[in-house]
Amino acid sequence: MKKLLITIAAIGLSSAAFAQAAAVTFTSVDADTSGGVSLAEAQVAWPDLTQEAFDAADTSKDGSLDQAEFDAYVATLPAPAAQ
Repeated sequence: MKKLLITIAAIGLSSAAFAQAAAVTFTSVDADTSGGVSLAEAQVAWPDLTQEAFDAADTSKDGSLDQAEFDAYVATLPAPAAQ
């Protein structure tokens, strides 16, 4: 019974981590609904994001990520670690 409970708990935790990672969408990060994600907005989702990494993702060099740039950046992120 104890092993069953531990297994169920592990599945629940890994599902929660996956759901949290999946919740990061362009709309959820674009807090001011400007149609672009600023460095400050992106750092709320990814606190370790540096100016250099943001600038590399901002291929149009306009200071914000549009939907395509955001999607391209998210595609470079590692998959969430299994719990």
